[in-house]
Amino acid sequence: MVEEGVKTALAARVEQVPDCEVKAGAPLAPLISVRVGGAAEALVRPRSAEALVALLKLARDEGAPVTILGGGANTLVGDGGVPGLTVKVPGTLFPEELEVGADEGLITLCSGSAIVRIVNVMRAQGLVGAEFLAGIPGTLGGAVSMNAGTKNGEAFRVIDAVEVATADGVGWLTKAQIPHSYRHSELPPGGVVTRVRFRLPKGDVEASKAAMDADLGYRKRTQPLSQPNFGSVFTNPPGDHAGRLIERVGLKGHTLGRAQISTLHANWIVNLGGATARDVLGLITLMQTRVREETGVEMKPEVKRVGEFLP
Repeated sequence: MVEEGVKTALAARVEQVPDCEVKAGAPLAPLISVRVGGAAEALVRPRSAEALVALLKLARDEGAPVTILGGGANTLVGDGGVPGLTVKVPGTLFPEELEVGADEGLITLCSGSAIVRIVNVMRAQGLVGAEFLAGIPGTLGGAVSMNAGTKNGEAFRVIDAVEVATADGVGWLTKAQIPHSYRHSELPPGGVVTRVRFRLPKGDVEASKAAMDADLGYRKRTQPLSQPNFGSVFTNPPGDHAGRLIERVGLKGHTLGRAQISTLHANWIVNLGGATARDVLGLITLMQTRVREETGVEMKPEVKRVGEFLP
């Protein structure tokens, strides 16, 4: 179990890596959108690509696990904390790059940038096509790793290439070189997304804005955005909706400790204040079990679990 505020031998070695901000025993709940979980053995923010590569090499040499923390929007951290390195790529690690022609544009952004940044740059440059990303929380690196999206589209529809760092260096991969599917992508083992390049066409910016406004309005009406949460708990099973199945088995609004299956959307779990990861995981297990027993459907979690979960 990782203890808050305690510096381990690994954290001390990480502090020797140049050009990094390191916090030993750093609490992670404030960085996770559902606001639960323990501490990181070593929370690290690299200030250069070279520093990131050095961190990954150190972790490989030490046999230490590496957890990449984006915006914490699709993440459940265990109450026992996260051993090894927890790496958070700053949104300012790389400058933005733009190449806009008569018909389309290429936008290159840092993986640590908020997802909304691609939407804002798209609009400013008279481009369209990434409307479905408006309102999705988290960072662009997270959007790549989970192929984030909605019923209207997914990240890899507009991604042109992805830059990835490993312990051996940094390099670009085209979209075709990264296997991807519904809410999933396969990055190189131990790879960390550093930059994302989007290819978007020119188009009707006003129609694009109207579509985004309509989608955001719908989300505000149907999702508990004002409460701590990590977004959808489960991916939608083929031909159905996870929220409908959870509601069908009578779990909408069910509470465990200080965590609750949202009364607004049954595929969301909210923190009522003071919830623990154990509370949240208990609800996830209950949802899976009840839906499996009563409908025969096996629910696949969308949320990423990291760290140690206490019994």
